[in-house]
Amino acid sequence: MRRPLIATLALLLPSILPAQTAYYRHAVFDNSQQPDYYWNSSAVATAPSTLEQQNWRLPVETKNFLSPPNALRLHWRSEPGGGWDAEIHLVNFRNRLPELSGQTLYLWLYAPQGIAAADLPDLVLSDAREGLQVATFPGSFTAAEPLGKYAGDLPAGQWVQVRIPMAALHAASVYAFDPARLQSVIFHQGRADDADHTLIVDQVRVDDERAAAPRPGTPVQVTAQGYDRHVVVHWESTETPALAHYVIYRSRNGSSYAPVGIQLPGIHRFSDFLGQSGVTARYRVTAADWRNRESAASATVTATTHDMSDDELLTMLQEAAFHYNWEGAEPHSGMAYENVPGDDRIVATGASGFGILALLVGVDRHFITRQQGLDRLLRIVGFLEHAQRYHGAWSHYMNGATGQTMPLFGMLDNGGDLVETAFMVQGLLTARQYFNGPSVAERDLYQRITRLWETVEWDWYRENAQSDFLYWHWSPQWGFQIHHPLIGFNEVMVVYLLAIASPTHGVPAQMYYSGWASQSQRAADYRHGWSGTTDGNHYANGHNYFGVTLDVGVGRGGPLFFTHYSFLAFDPHRLHDRYTGGASYFDNNRNIALINRAYCIANPKHYAGYGADAWGLTASDGPADYVAAAPDSADDLGTIALTGALASFPYTPDASMAALRHYYRDLGAELWDIYGPRDAYDPSVNWVSPIYMGLNQAPIVAMVENYRTGLLWKTFMANPEIAVMLQKLDAVEP
Repeated sequence: MRRPLIATLALLLPSILPAQTAYYRHAVFDNSQQPDYYWNSSAVATAPSTLEQQNWRLPVETKNFLSPPNALRLHWRSEPGGGWDAEIHLVNFRNRLPELSGQTLYLWLYAPQGIAAADLPDLVLSDAREGLQVATFPGSFTAAEPLGKYAGDLPAGQWVQVRIPMAALHAASVYAFDPARLQSVIFHQGRADDADHTLIVDQVRVDDERAAAPRPGTPVQVTAQGYDRHVVVHWESTETPALAHYVIYRSRNGSSYAPVGIQLPGIHRFSDFLGQSGVTARYRVTAADWRNRESAASATVTATTHDMSDDELLTMLQEAAFHYNWEGAEPHSGMAYENVPGDDRIVATGASGFGILALLVGVDRHFITRQQGLDRLLRIVGFLEHAQRYHGAWSHYMNGATGQTMPLFGMLDNGGDLVETAFMVQGLLTARQYFNGPSVAERDLYQRITRLWETVEWDWYRENAQSDFLYWHWSPQWGFQIHHPLIGFNEVMVVYLLAIASPTHGVPAQMYYSGWASQSQRAADYRHGWSGTTDGNHYANGHNYFGVTLDVGVGRGGPLFFTHYSFLAFDPHRLHDRYTGGASYFDNNRNIALINRAYCIANPKHYAGYGADAWGLTASDGPADYVAAAPDSADDLGTIALTGALASFPYTPDASMAALRHYYRDLGAELWDIYGPRDAYDPSVNWVSPIYMGLNQAPIVAMVENYRTGLLWKTFMANPEIAVMLQKLDAVEP
């Protein structure tokens, strides 16, 4: 059997992700994910002037570029009495540091036909993403400056780097312009010369002048592996501050080499989507500095795409998503980042618990060795032992280098998070049973995980002995001020299950019914408050949606992560209660997934792209912000999270496989990259998420494995405390 490539390279791979925050402290634009127009832009013209645009955004240039595979194209005609405005916006992904670093704006310009300095557009910089703010805090912006003042006359067919010292620009707004807060680089009509001009823009960044340095070294140990429709290229490199990015060159079926993409510093892997099987491609990799001086090319490697069976596609999917929690982990702690790219300091407790499950799958499928998995678990456990805890619970977010709490959700969020802790403990207990061998290291891991598990004070988060509920948060400073009770049905069932199972700080089994499945008016109001419906507001539902009867759940069941997070390791076949009518929660979860898919097929809001093989409304990144998409009018915004269908494999194997084939084979050019399927996309507005999220990648790995072998379900359920907990629940069910 072919040994997965990652197992071969795992000992060589460096801890890589921290370079990303540094890169995004400078990058304004490098490439467009979309091939036709750039999402983070705007383009508007007022007659009689004209400006080329697609869907009110700047078109993408794929013939002339510095950073492959594309640049941005401005094509305009400036007429007297008219005007135009072309804006390049900063990519504002989740947890991107809010400040850029540097005092000079750099951009590269290319004119297919020469343009005189006087005929170039004017330039404005702004810390806002729109030109008009009404009844809001106004943005700060600079006075218009002729671009030609800095660029001079542009010769035909030659790239020219332009340097603009931002300190020399004058503010034209109410408040001073701060270069560190730059959000928009704006080109607009200058001299009305009544002539057509085309200007290509690439590599827009903020920086300080860098000292002269030798070119980066040539990448070494390059390998390539072909899959069904794509090739993954790996390399090794000793990185220096001079490195700007890597450039990947491809020769397809014997053609000449052409640059097909770049990769950020610290990442030594590139996914090249070729779109069909049976394609042979050769690859070389270079390292480039900020002046676009490239190293000598690496040795040439060759790979061929080939048809893969459904089973092989599943392994490919798991292996790709596994990388998020293997080489994409925070290097000091081994924990999972909240999102990539993001803030290199922030690790997420719940996502890391899910990531532990992905690591176990990686060991079992030989993506890494058992020793490598054990070493990573020991690193994670060592971090958790020294991280800040609050009556045994960890925070939602921590600093991966120090273990200190990072209150990302505001000042009240500076304590323990019981839900994130439960997601972590679910992973830890599964690892405890998996690494349950006779070696000294595995026995040590077993005992250390047991100590972590037994020191979580679940009963403290009850607030008091009379409370019917567990509460989500507690802080030494604010106490229970957030006061968010845990009430189902949603993603937090496993909190109650583990709290009841705890041998040291357990809560009464009756709390499953008084809290999680509460029939109180407070619980009914809570369910109605987040859902806007009375269906299921007393936990039981009983309504029929699209021909499917839902025993338990609010409305049409909510986002699909309700059926994933608590059941990545806890086997839903093993649980039923007084509201499931004799069925199990596996059956109930399957019905939620079937309803979700049926809603997407019906597509009552007529969004583009929905269908039998494009479904799965759940929490994800969105075009404007985080979205918790669900199959209802209020929460269906047109965004499809790929994890929705792909983490539902145990419930809907045929429909999930159809979605995998569609996402990969039909849409893979935009939706598939180094960690497998991207977080989300919105085909109605041609948006693809620029990030991966830890909460969405690891569940794919885990739930696909539960579908294939039941590994994680069997392993977690083998914990003796879980068997005792189920007996306690059976005793209080009648």
